[in-house]
Amino acid sequence: MSSVLVTGSADGIGRETARTLIRMGHRVVVHARSGERAADVSKAIPEAAAVIVGELTSLGGTRALAGEAGLHGPYDAVIHNAGVGGGVPRRELSADGLERIFQVNVLAPYVLTALMERPARLVYLTSGLEANGVVDLGDLQHERRPWDGMQAYSDSKLCDVLLAFAVARRWPEVRSNTVDPGWIRTRLGGPGATDPLPLGAETPVWLASSDDPAAAVSGRYFKRRRELRANPVAYDEALQEGLLERCAAFTGVTLPL
Repeated sequence: MSSVLVTGSADGIGRETARTLIRMGHRVVVHARSGERAADVSKAIPEAAAVIVGELTSLGGTRALAGEAGLHGPYDAVIHNAGVGGGVPRRELSADGLERIFQVNVLAPYVLTALMERPARLVYLTSGLEANGVVDLGDLQHERRPWDGMQAYSDSKLCDVLLAFAVARRWPEVRSNTVDPGWIRTRLGGPGATDPLPLGAETPVWLASSDDPAAAVSGRYFKRRRELRANPVAYDEALQEGLLERCAAFTGVTLPL
């Protein structure tokens, strides 16, 4: 039995991932962004080992979440599933003055990774839209460019791939991989999505728990349990390091060596 934390598990892929792992006999800690959502996930997944609460649009909330998660660890695997979409008409700032999509999708998993005890496995959810992403280290928050919510989302998902690859390189004892779950029929995916919910959870569950030799790798990009090539810029180690430096500057948290 493994102990697994799944962020953003109040609904969608995260909830399905947590339920699947529990059915497989694993111990699972789930996460919601508010007390109200936590009550909902407690009812939906009563077998969860614990429900932790943390608002990822807040740096303070994310730091507190790392601390609360630690109280229920250690973990064999952490699945960074939480995220927000790009369907917003204008650039929105958090209370920290940070662009919301970048803060939730990139800075939150970065801070949690940096502050939590290292698990044996890390899984970061990305999107096939990472192929359209751009990593401009001088404008990660889209302050200079005309606002395009879907481009900001694509950029954030490419940053998640760089983060997974950077962690894999820096922490060779940890299996750090990233997953495109597909276009899944969830609230985030929308009614036009083509793929069923269980398919979105399948690969994160496999990477977090399987003894399959194909899953015993690090620094890889997967979809449907198949290793694929990510956006070519994701393999640029200088860009990976540049992203880590910018994340540290935005959050005041440094990823340990």
